[in-house]
Amino acid sequence: MPETQTSPLAMALGGAVAEIEHALDTLLPAEEGPEARLYAAMRHAVLGGGKRMRGFLVLEGAAQFGVSRTSALRVAAAIEMLHAYSLVHDDLPAMDNDDLRRGKPTVHKAYDEATAILAGDALQAHAFAVMAHEDTHSDPAVRAELCLRLAQAAGPRGMCGGQMLDMLAEEGEEDPSEAAIGRLQLLKTGKLIEFAAEAGAILGKAPGQQRHALCAYGRELGAAFQIADDILDATASAAETGKRTGKDAEAGKATLVGLLGLDRAKVQAERLAEQAAAHLDSFGERADLLRMLAAYTINRRS
Repeated sequence: MPETQTSPLAMALGGAVAEIEHALDTLLPAEEGPEARLYAAMRHAVLGGGKRMRGFLVLEGAAQFGVSRTSALRVAAAIEMLHAYSLVHDDLPAMDNDDLRRGKPTVHKAYDEATAILAGDALQAHAFAVMAHEDTHSDPAVRAELCLRLAQAAGPRGMCGGQMLDMLAEEGEEDPSEAAIGRLQLLKTGKLIEFAAEAGAILGKAPGQQRHALCAYGRELGAAFQIADDILDATASAAETGKRTGKDAEAGKATLVGLLGLDRAKVQAERLAEQAAAHLDSFGERADLLRMLAAYTINRRS
């Protein structure tokens, strides 16, 4: 069932959204002078919208190991910056050619294409600058590992590779298999969500078993999240989602909804959400919000 505004998860999400928004506003302040337009475009991309699910995963993962909120918020903000960069570039005419994102004009519509490209590039660079700063963690080895894992999640065997596979699938003559779609979605969406779930454990120098459990949780959650997104694209309105819907079928995109149909895709998403929650057994009640998030992910309407 959808979350009510007074449910524990809704209250926790609401608090996390406000904290992450404040962290982003602080780490990416408005500037004056020649670079002001670039900073404004970056802030347009990253502030004032979004579920902040990736950031919430960092905060809740870090809470399992007593990590300071300040450190966790810096990593959460960095991941949200990198995620925003990917959306700015995905929305460009050369990619998905979208004019609405999070209920407002996409960056290339609000500014121009060249500014949008630079804003995305700058958000990605700034994300790593925040992650690598000594304020994020006192141990340089922890900061280095965070940067390495984020680079892997975002690079050619992660988010960028998944976007390439998505574009190739649109151009292909044959429908891809379920396995091929699963790999595409793992790279494009799942790797960054998996890292967000793992990041708190890296910050907390957690034992390998617990770190692997959070990785597995994030992997299954990411797969469920992407199927839920595809279902929303097929069934929800632009007013609900804050972006244009129906575009997957229109563009001939490779999705499990298109391959399996809505009913079977929903069953698959439910199975993945249950598997994600099962990976948290060793954390006990401390991980209840993460379990609730898995259920919420497949029932949301935005």
